[in-house]
Amino acid sequence: MFLAFGLVNILAAFALLRATLAWTEHRAYEQAEQHLRSTAVLMQRTYREDLDNEPSEALQQELIQLGKDSGYRLTLIDADGRVLADSSQPDLAAVLKMENHAERGEVSQAEYTNWGVAKRSSDTTGKPYVYVALRDAVDKGPSPTVRAAAMVDVIQEQIDYFRQRLWLLAMGVGAALLTVTYLVVSSIVRPVLQLNDAADAVSRGDYDQRAFVPNRDELGELASSFNHMCGELNSQFDELRRSGQRQATVLGGMVEGVIAIDSAQHVSLANKAAGNLLGFLPEKVEGRPLIEIIRNHTLHDALAEVQSNDQPQRLDIDLQGPEPRRLSVQITPLMGAESGGAVIVLHDITELRRLETIRQEFVANVSHELKTPLSSIKAYTETLLGGALHDEQHAMSFLGRIEEQADRLNALIQDLLSLARIESAEQTFDLAPVVVGEAVAACLSDYTPQADARGIRLLAESDEPQAEVVADPEGLRVILNNLVDNAIKYTPDGGSVTVGWKVVEEDYVRLSVTDTGIGIPKDQLPRVFERFHRVDKARSRELGGTGLGLSIVKHLTQSFGGSVAVESKIDHGTSFYVTLPKS
Repeated sequence: MFLAFGLVNILAAFALLRATLAWTEHRAYEQAEQHLRSTAVLMQRTYREDLDNEPSEALQQELIQLGKDSGYRLTLIDADGRVLADSSQPDLAAVLKMENHAERGEVSQAEYTNWGVAKRSSDTTGKPYVYVALRDAVDKGPSPTVRAAAMVDVIQEQIDYFRQRLWLLAMGVGAALLTVTYLVVSSIVRPVLQLNDAADAVSRGDYDQRAFVPNRDELGELASSFNHMCGELNSQFDELRRSGQRQATVLGGMVEGVIAIDSAQHVSLANKAAGNLLGFLPEKVEGRPLIEIIRNHTLHDALAEVQSNDQPQRLDIDLQGPEPRRLSVQITPLMGAESGGAVIVLHDITELRRLETIRQEFVANVSHELKTPLSSIKAYTETLLGGALHDEQHAMSFLGRIEEQADRLNALIQDLLSLARIESAEQTFDLAPVVVGEAVAACLSDYTPQADARGIRLLAESDEPQAEVVADPEGLRVILNNLVDNAIKYTPDGGSVTVGWKVVEEDYVRLSVTDTGIGIPKDQLPRVFERFHRVDKARSRELGGTGLGLSIVKHLTQSFGGSVAVESKIDHGTSFYVTLPKS
């Protein structure tokens, strides 16, 4: 913009300068003519009498001196056109050799108008002059004439001198004009550019940008309004950012997975929980079709129905994979949204369903475990009441079986109560350092008669017999008794049961109970610590097991800050591991 203004000013100044130079040149010649006229009048008054006389050297020398003083070429011409004197000639002899001047343009013109003016080259000197001739008569016709002439070169030198000064002045004025133009244009353009730069910055998201315009005119008011708008935008976007952060925090902290979709079932938002449930990164699924993330046609059919009738739906879906999951899904339409989108809330109920299944199995197992001894007791009682009571031999046998089933029922109830107390943390433990070797020796001593009866060897192996663990002494005894009892029950006659222990990871002691029994199928290993789970149910009941021993072992160990594990191979035996904190 400044260049345009500057160019316009320069062109205007150039045109003005040309006009000034032309006027100056015209004025210079006009002034020269005026001076020549004045000189001619003065000559006429001075030499009127001499114009009628003959040429003389005295007149010639006088005119030469006058010409030097005036700076002009002066000429006296008689009525016939003969030159009487000429300041450009050195003496009278030269004057007498001059041509007749009656036909000179300025002289012949003066015969008719008294004044004659011409600009031409002198036939005598060959130099260009401006001539002014004045006739010494009122009537027309031949009369003496005085002539004054100025050299064009002299006039041109004056014009050139003035032109140089004018150019210098013009350049100075031009520079000043450019400076003033720059300052004026800058004062107008700079605020506009500042506003433009500020608007560009705001368009790029820099809402802290401000336009500084000191003027109090319309532009200043515009800048003030712009700054106010930026402040309002900044406040609003700050609130939006805070709201977005709060929303992200809420969504990120939710256990439920949340997925928002548009009318085309493309993902517009997903939280971290949804990514964890479905195995994707939330920031990488925005804009992708939902079918690429959840390949479940039941869900997509339900979603399509929600989008068509704007009614929420709830359903459960099963996801296949290395770890199958069941999800509870709530689909809610975005009411009032023209896009027809919806929000999907996913809740992982896999564990809930597993616990429900365990509860159902637990109730069924408890019912079954209680029903069996109660049914036996009822049957034997009915037999006795039916008449066997009077048969002493049969009566004693039936009473013995009733006692056996009652003991089994009591053991089951005691194990259930013990497990319930452990799980509910109602039972308190006196945690203290316990020497593992001593606890193992006491356990093996208790089970030696049972093992010897079947030819089973009980062994204790350890390189650190004095190792200590932090546990409740009675609880550790229960753990060892359950593991050793199970090992003996499921080990064929003539086999062996080995109890070992060693320090692991510096801060823990790992106990192991290894038998040479029948082993556990691989698919059963993950469930061996569940309540009432039996690998061989018939054999377990035959051996008098309640199905709760390993579950008690697991919960006691966890109460002591430890962990359990199992390894087994069919027909080669099983190893149970209990890891407890080292004292």
